[in-house]
Amino acid sequence: MANYLLGIDIGTSACKAALFAPDGKAAAQSAQGYAVAYPAPGRVEQNPEDWWQALCAAVRSVLESSRVPPAEITGVGVDGQSWSCILLDREGRVLCGDPIWMDTRAAGLCAEWNARPEAEELFSLCGNPLQPSYTTGKILWFKRHRPDLYRRTCRILQSNGYIVYRLTGAVTQDVSQGYGLHCFDMRRGAWDERAADLLGIDLEKLPGLAPCCKVVGTVHARAAEQTGLRRGTPVVAGGLDAACGALGAGVIRPGETQEQGGQAGGMSLCTGEFKAHKRLILGQHVVPGRWLLQGGTVGGGSLRWFLREFGAQENADRPENPFRRMDEEAARIPPGADGLIFLPYLAGERSPIWNPDAKGVYFGIDYSKTRAHFIRATLEGVAFSLYHNLLTAREAGATVTKMNAIGGAANSRLWTQIKADVTGKTIQVPSSDTATTLGAAILAGVGTGVYAGFEDAVAKTVRIRRVHTPDAAAHRRYEPIFREYRELYERLKGLMKSREEETAP
Repeated sequence: MANYLLGIDIGTSACKAALFAPDGKAAAQSAQGYAVAYPAPGRVEQNPEDWWQALCAAVRSVLESSRVPPAEITGVGVDGQSWSCILLDREGRVLCGDPIWMDTRAAGLCAEWNARPEAEELFSLCGNPLQPSYTTGKILWFKRHRPDLYRRTCRILQSNGYIVYRLTGAVTQDVSQGYGLHCFDMRRGAWDERAADLLGIDLEKLPGLAPCCKVVGTVHARAAEQTGLRRGTPVVAGGLDAACGALGAGVIRPGETQEQGGQAGGMSLCTGEFKAHKRLILGQHVVPGRWLLQGGTVGGGSLRWFLREFGAQENADRPENPFRRMDEEAARIPPGADGLIFLPYLAGERSPIWNPDAKGVYFGIDYSKTRAHFIRATLEGVAFSLYHNLLTAREAGATVTKMNAIGGAANSRLWTQIKADVTGKTIQVPSSDTATTLGAAILAGVGTGVYAGFEDAVAKTVRIRRVHTPDAAAHRRYEPIFREYRELYERLKGLMKSREEETAP
């Protein structure tokens, strides 16, 4: 028996599936995309059925290309995007579109709650302030604006929990996704009845909590037929995508940090104790006894947006990798992009400014600026958002000892070096494109006994491919530019405010 492990990642733009040997080498991988809907200002939704259809196609593709018999797959792990609010009725049907992590419809409700004295009590319990991106605000929004749907709701699931349900029929939630709900006791990893009562959330609508590596069910007959997996294959509870990415990058000890460059970018700093900051995000790691102090940003997709809007004809004329060409252009521009500064707030911004009305800005445009300047400024702006989060984590007493980069942006040597120079931290790059699915697969491996534990799993699977050491001179050059970046937002944020405090239903 080969003991292959299947990792599934329900991301914002695609479902990725990858099949791994016990040594962490990918036998095959596949990605299947799906749409994001923007039905009204502040509302950003996806259809969970689209995730499932993409998963079925991705898993079948992996099985076909790898030629691994389904009977040789020992276990399945699923990770998913954060802060979903998937409403299921008693028959297990999805009642409406899922408001994903970018959805801010609950901004007004959260502002109301944060003005109450109980807000401090909730923060002390879960380590996170109430922000509209979190699941809590979305539940409150459904209660107020769609009470018919809320009454019909039997269970509220997270993204990976929904996929585990479709695979096994088991209704669960892993502890790493608990941080999206403010009735979650972050220290104990359990629901808190008093907090649920304060919020008016019915605890019976929330699934039972499970350790991320616990086998919660097996692939049932219908799912086996749709995916090609063997009926009876064990499935673990899984975890948050950022936490699984941290695990797949080898981040399991205090001080180790995962930096992720993607549509949902940011950092995850591993701690051995509860360390909260109101401008950051605290969650339980998928590794027991560990927490992740996280910074979540939206700027990771800025370069893809720039390419789509300002490079379409070039892409048609030159089919080779366009991101590599953009790197080559940006590399010709000195650090600081000759005074061009980019605020990467293209969908508002999460930590540490927490402003759903924040807007993207290019500042310092004049006739001397070229396309290459804009590319360089885009790369630097995202690096500044990472640095802002790292400095905020330092205020909470959490320090970085090692930083490992994953995600599509880590494939860019220039972008990774810019991040090293801006932050002054050495950045290591493991297998960046498979770190998240590898983390999900490791959970399955630990849960099924393929690995003796998390230390054993990381030692056998994670390999560093390259290392970026910060350039001291470049870091000194970036320090005053970073201060300008911070000041620019502070001066402009009053102009960014939306006219509507809350999106109407």
